[in-house]
Amino acid sequence: MTTTAALSRDPHAPFDIESVTVDDPRDDEILVRIEAAGICHTDLVSRAAGSPQRPVLLGHEGAGVVEATGSRVAGVRPGDRVVLTYRHCGDCRNCRLGRLAYCARSTVLNQFGARPDRTPRITVAGTAVRDGFFGQSSFAGYALATADNTVVVPGDTDLAVAAPLGCGFQTGAGAVLNVLAPEPDARLVVFGAGAVGMAGLLAALTLPGVDVVVVEPAVRRRELAVELGATAALDPAAGDMAAALADLTGGGATHALDTTGRPEVLATAVSALGVGGAVAVVGLGAGVPPIDLRDIVLGGKSVRGCLEGDAVPAQFIPRLLELYRAGRFPIDRLVRTYPHTEIGAALADQRDGDVVKPVLTRCAR
Repeated sequence: MTTTAALSRDPHAPFDIESVTVDDPRDDEILVRIEAAGICHTDLVSRAAGSPQRPVLLGHEGAGVVEATGSRVAGVRPGDRVVLTYRHCGDCRNCRLGRLAYCARSTVLNQFGARPDRTPRITVAGTAVRDGFFGQSSFAGYALATADNTVVVPGDTDLAVAAPLGCGFQTGAGAVLNVLAPEPDARLVVFGAGAVGMAGLLAALTLPGVDVVVVEPAVRRRELAVELGATAALDPAAGDMAAALADLTGGGATHALDTTGRPEVLATAVSALGVGGAVAVVGLGAGVPPIDLRDIVLGGKSVRGCLEGDAVPAQFIPRLLELYRAGRFPIDRLVRTYPHTEIGAALADQRDGDVVKPVLTRCAR
């Protein structure tokens, strides 16, 4: 099957829109016609990392309609509307415990995992494309997925809104609902109001009596956070954040969510916690945060890493869609759609803070 795809041939150059050939699904594969694909920071990090094999096909927040399934696929049928997410083996100890994001084979399956026989799924002018990103590579008109990363959703689901549930929205919402689980009268601080942080904000607001303060440098995102229900939104460059947050939270936050991946921000998040507070860390940065162990021990504070919201996608994505349908989780306010051929404009708007979650739509095959 021939379709178009946004390929990366140079990690420092714009994406190229090219014609590619997608193979027929094998016995364990699912061919999905991609209707929408969110752009996630992880796509950009992986593109910038470079690779000895080019071109690379990214995209891991795909959503679409099932075109065909292999003979061994169960639970997914042609015509189903689906959201694609990350892969997991289902057999290791973590998978058996429901901690799918920590699957022992996660790296092998999600970081451009190849078919067992090494035959290409996608080619361009006869050359194999490096694909299989999160088991989907959804920056194309069609993607080959598997049952473990394919979530069937209701037939009337707006796929442009649902697509980011495969990663970004799932991560932020899950960090709050599954990991932090703030109780009534909790005081949550969200560091970073990108797609993950905003989803965390919206998830917190579905809980009774939770106040949320957002720390974000982009003025437009701060304004949107307040519109969506944040008690306050602070510019991190405005002064002593720990002191300002202590004042806003009545002496210290009960919970914090750090989406930035910056060690100095994590240090601020820990210092902003009150006694017994907890911070969930989802940003994949690098470095050592300057945290005083005495503050951790004497304050009874905890720092918890979190991947993909510690979610079981087949259960959590439908739950978030139910909240959205009920008007309690307005993720549509975070999404702006772009034709897939305008991926460059989408990236520019995201970089400038003009859009929280750009989503590519398929306007042509």
